[in-house]
Amino acid sequence: MVTFNRFLLILFVLCCTRLHAQKVGLVFSGGGAKGLAHIGTLKALEENHIPIDYITGTSMGGIVGAMYASGYSPAEIEKIALSNDFQNWVNGRYTSDYTFFFQKNAPNASMLTAKVAIDTGFHFSFRSNLINDIPLNFAFLELFSQASAVSKGNFDHLFVPYRCMVADVLSQKSITVSKGNLAEAVRATMTVPIIYRPIKLDGKYVFDGGLYNNFPADVMDRDFKPDYIIGANVSSKTYNEYPKNIDDRLMNRFLVYMFLSKSDSTMIGKNGVYIQPDLADYSVTNFAPVAELIKKGYDAAMADMPRIKALIKNRVDPKALELKRAEFNRKKPDLKFSNIIVSGVNDQQKRYVERLFKSDKTSFDLEDIKRAYYKLVADQTFETVYPKITYQPITDSYTFEVVAQPKKSFKLELGGNISTRPVSNVFLGAEYNYLNRKAYTFGTSFYSGRFYESVQVNGRVDYPTRLPIFLAAELTYNHWNFYNTSQIFIENPHPMYIEQSDRKIDLMAGFPLNYNTKVVLHSTFINNMDHYSPNNTFGVGDVLDQTVFNGFRGSVNLEKNSLNRKQYASNGQSFSLSFNYTTGRENYDPGNIFRSTPGYKKAPGFSRLHHWGSIKLSQENYFFHLKKYTLGYLIEGVISNQPLFGTYYGTLLTAPAFYPLQDSRSLFLDKFRATTYAAGGIKNIYNIRKNFDFRLEGYLFLPHKEFELTNLQEVDYAKAITKLRYAATAGLVYHTPLGPVSLSYNLYNDAVKRNGVLLHIGYLIYNKRSLE
Repeated sequence: MVTFNRFLLILFVLCCTRLHAQKVGLVFSGGGAKGLAHIGTLKALEENHIPIDYITGTSMGGIVGAMYASGYSPAEIEKIALSNDFQNWVNGRYTSDYTFFFQKNAPNASMLTAKVAIDTGFHFSFRSNLINDIPLNFAFLELFSQASAVSKGNFDHLFVPYRCMVADVLSQKSITVSKGNLAEAVRATMTVPIIYRPIKLDGKYVFDGGLYNNFPADVMDRDFKPDYIIGANVSSKTYNEYPKNIDDRLMNRFLVYMFLSKSDSTMIGKNGVYIQPDLADYSVTNFAPVAELIKKGYDAAMADMPRIKALIKNRVDPKALELKRAEFNRKKPDLKFSNIIVSGVNDQQKRYVERLFKSDKTSFDLEDIKRAYYKLVADQTFETVYPKITYQPITDSYTFEVVAQPKKSFKLELGGNISTRPVSNVFLGAEYNYLNRKAYTFGTSFYSGRFYESVQVNGRVDYPTRLPIFLAAELTYNHWNFYNTSQIFIENPHPMYIEQSDRKIDLMAGFPLNYNTKVVLHSTFINNMDHYSPNNTFGVGDVLDQTVFNGFRGSVNLEKNSLNRKQYASNGQSFSLSFNYTTGRENYDPGNIFRSTPGYKKAPGFSRLHHWGSIKLSQENYFFHLKKYTLGYLIEGVISNQPLFGTYYGTLLTAPAFYPLQDSRSLFLDKFRATTYAAGGIKNIYNIRKNFDFRLEGYLFLPHKEFELTNLQEVDYAKAITKLRYAATAGLVYHTPLGPVSLSYNLYNDAVKRNGVLLHIGYLIYNKRSLE
């Protein structure tokens, strides 16, 4: 009898245990940016102690589900999604600490860039993906590699058993990923065709799982057989009515909708709850309103919470859940690396990449790997750089693998600006990259316009030594015609009859100090030819004065740049400190402008030798940010013993100049030039809405000794520190993907008090002068 009673007691306990052990599966759909609402669903479920025993997901639902399955709490996932890093990942940007300024070219006026690969048969192909996946690939390694190591490649052994969906477009099949490298699986499930480049998974090129299975409730039932299913769907690719005024942005959204198969609410079965947040007003491609999307998901889950609680009686003890999560996270091996593997390249190229990673070291941490990775992707030679991390249990460390695909490729650039002043021009550029044991870059660029013309040819060789160095040569021709810019909206009564041509051959060598700073040594051979009217008049039969300067300039430059834009920046800083020595011969040939002046006797031409040293410092910094307001400053100073040249304009045209405003280089500002000066100003930026700013800037220029015109065309110094000049601008700037659109009122305090309204589209950027 006792035995029979004990049997009944055991049977009762087993039945209760069976009731207690009822399992809950959570299914997340794909939906692009709308998938951020799944984070709100997780928050609501955990707050109400609803168990989550299994997760299946696709695309963004696969990412959120994988983070939860990797041991991240809903609060941690929300914090990551709200971070600036997340916006950089999804928009293809990476922060200034990893841009490796050392390998970046000087800014130019390019607005469009196309990379063209050339194979051995001289067939051309254009890169097809729309978003740079470099930061996203590395982010997934950071987020998922440790959890993948704990699971030993079996997704059933994650914090929560997990599945995600990918699509094999060649066989037109949906594939369920249940094992392998978790970071690669997550990267694969969100690979929207056209938007991101595909990756290879188990020997197959795969795309976004939403193409064939956007709501994997069937996979949940087949693989896990839970007692209950909670399904959260954020995708919808149908419109209640045909949209009017379809533009390019809407068409881009349609491309994404093509890969989001519609979710069927009946797939979760009778023992399930189907949650669908109201996201009709949100775009699948706009990841900016993170907090709003999370709240939408949270509110929808809370609205269905009574049904969920009525259906699912089991509850999770929050303390027990946290202990379980902490225990799983405690098992994660530290991200220490003992080996670097490079594939996809030949032996010589492999040695080049290995030197970038300094793989002779015995061990690396994540920062070492991250910096080397971004150093590598900064190299224009590579079409594809895909990172992998594999855990090695024997050594309790990770192996970092780089799959690199170098290509002999051209980069083509098109840009310039369209302006209401006669300074519009067209920019064309081309660059060729080649990698062997060293990296080779050859480029050329052209500017053409009424005011400015330029041709530049350059070449560079990068050596992957322990301290990376480069050797480069640059040949530049610049031509400036200031008379053509003498009109603003009305005829200028005091036009500038000045035409400048400068030619230089610049030999350079450089090395990085850190990832935003480099040191560059210049040896520059200069040939400048300036034509000018000494009294700003010109008539029939007049011949302009001519000053030619042939010389050499040696410089040591310390440069740092982390600005977020090459013009109209609002974040980061740039710093430049240069030490220069210049020597050369001035050759002056007078014209005949003063031939009718009573008592004037034409002086003969002359030739004089000059040499001088100079130090120049410049810093632009945006240091204060408060919601929509940013405060920045620009400071600049020059100390020089540069001598006076033979004429007033000959001296002005070779003297250092301060260019405070966006159009300053297109004006000849004679009162903003001096051999020694201090200058600076404040930049106020108010962000009206995304990519739309109001800028208010003011600057002061204090020359040590201003130049004075004497005896028709001779020059002398004014009294020291007696003149103060100012410049200011107020305007609106809209930052488009192609470049800025700006409308501004600009004011200069010089001899002619130039002021006027300027509207321009594109970049007002020119090649540096030979004496800069």
